[in-house]
Amino acid sequence: MTTRVSWTHAYWKPFSIVGLLVGTLFFSASLSPSLVPRAVVLQGALSGLTLAIGYCFGVFGHWLWSYLELPSPERRHARIVRNIAVVICLLVAGNFLLQAMVWQNSIRELMEMEPLDGRQPFTVGSLALVVFLVLIIFGRAFQFVFRFLSRRLASRVPRRIANALALILGALIFWSAIDGVLFRQALRIADSSYEAFDSLADVDLEQPRENWKTGSDASLIDWMSMGTRGREFVALAPARQDIASELGQEAIDPLRVYVGLRSADDAKARARLALQEMLRVGAFDRSVLVVATPTGTGWMDPMAFDTLDYLHRGDVATVAIQYSYLASWLSLLVEPGYGAEASRELFTVVHEHWSTLPRESRPRLYLFGLSLGALSSERSAQFYDLLADPPQGALWAGPPFASKFWRHVTSDRKPESPPWLPIFGDSSIVRFTSQSNALSLPDARWGPLRIVYLQYASDPITFFEPSMFFQRPAWFAMPRGPDVSPKLRWYPIVTALQLGVDVMLATEVPLGYGHAYAPEHYIDGWLEVTEPPGSSAADVAVLKSIFKERRLEVQQ
Repeated sequence: MTTRVSWTHAYWKPFSIVGLLVGTLFFSASLSPSLVPRAVVLQGALSGLTLAIGYCFGVFGHWLWSYLELPSPERRHARIVRNIAVVICLLVAGNFLLQAMVWQNSIRELMEMEPLDGRQPFTVGSLALVVFLVLIIFGRAFQFVFRFLSRRLASRVPRRIANALALILGALIFWSAIDGVLFRQALRIADSSYEAFDSLADVDLEQPRENWKTGSDASLIDWMSMGTRGREFVALAPARQDIASELGQEAIDPLRVYVGLRSADDAKARARLALQEMLRVGAFDRSVLVVATPTGTGWMDPMAFDTLDYLHRGDVATVAIQYSYLASWLSLLVEPGYGAEASRELFTVVHEHWSTLPRESRPRLYLFGLSLGALSSERSAQFYDLLADPPQGALWAGPPFASKFWRHVTSDRKPESPPWLPIFGDSSIVRFTSQSNALSLPDARWGPLRIVYLQYASDPITFFEPSMFFQRPAWFAMPRGPDVSPKLRWYPIVTALQLGVDVMLATEVPLGYGHAYAPEHYIDGWLEVTEPPGSSAADVAVLKSIFKERRLEVQQ
């Protein structure tokens, strides 16, 4: 009977008024804008989570107040205080729900997206309430387990030791359930889903017939082992006749080599296989050679590579090896080292062979990476180990916040430059650009190694910071990037949770914003890094118009 009463009381005891007041503040802050627009379902889940977190802070604060024996309202006034508090919570939450649509539309307007309709507040509020109740039930289940264990242990050890042991045991039980069952199972499902997608045969993609193409019958790399992303990268490369007809100039077919996860047993074997295939197809005979690192899923952004192929009239060879099936943000959480290992193995074998070639006839060597690929590509080589024979440069787009070199350069920027568009040193080695080309700096001259970071101020994968839970990031200061809402505000804990959701939504925006990089901005980066011979301003304008039309077609 006692257990039944305790169980019922643990689940159905009244809510803490202080908890609801603090939770309402957290909930209201979660509705404010961040870097990218949030879908209704995710906004509801985020608001429910922040409401629950704020509630917990309020409950803890109330407990601490009582523990310190500070004065509290008399019992006879408790009901009045409770009623007033409930009304305040409802009014504040309702007001912020109505404002939420205006805040979200302030971002959508900047990103040229359709505004939200008037049904959003009710949907968000309902979802948040459901999530909040589920989390509260979960929390009270933990409380019940803690009290159950504490009572059992109290008969054998002192009370305070029993409480400490019960807290530790309860935490272990719940963490085992979350990490061992929910989290790991979810990752297995995600990984198997991405792997299944990666192994699917593309109906519209035929195996190459030309012997010089990777994946053909003459290739050292099996067509199906390349995975969906690899087959797309190779099969959809622009043909020389397309480049020539659109630019009105002679062109050749660009070379693309891609090694999938199933093409060899490990990263070292894949890198060696890639080098053998490069030698087979004559990659080192081209003028430009790019060692590229894919995103987590193995995707190679066609806008990044097509623009380079057009700029150099097809006189380009690009090589990459796959290291994961997971989306970049998931890989960044669970397997960030895999990409760096693969990128390092590939760059090492390519650079070793490239270094043996005559300097006057070998191709210019560059690195490329997008998202997690940028982080891994950055880690592929220690440039001070290559001072005797370094590559010519790198283009890294959307570098993740975990990038140490990017963070170092950003932190040591000139004080007058904003963190979303830093100026580092004399700009002879590293430069930054975004939607507006910022690479042509007055009185700045490039050195022998050129590194360009392409990043948008609205990219949460770049500008998320773990410290922002309790510290306002520098990029909140004015002036802000052109694609960042002026209504953006920083709130402890809440803003970090918002950016965490933004990371998952970073590519669900139009090209040219967030983590979706537009071709015309890649063109600016490639021009500065590779200096294509004979490219006039008129040629660049034509090329940008071609790819801008393609971008608009993709977005329609």
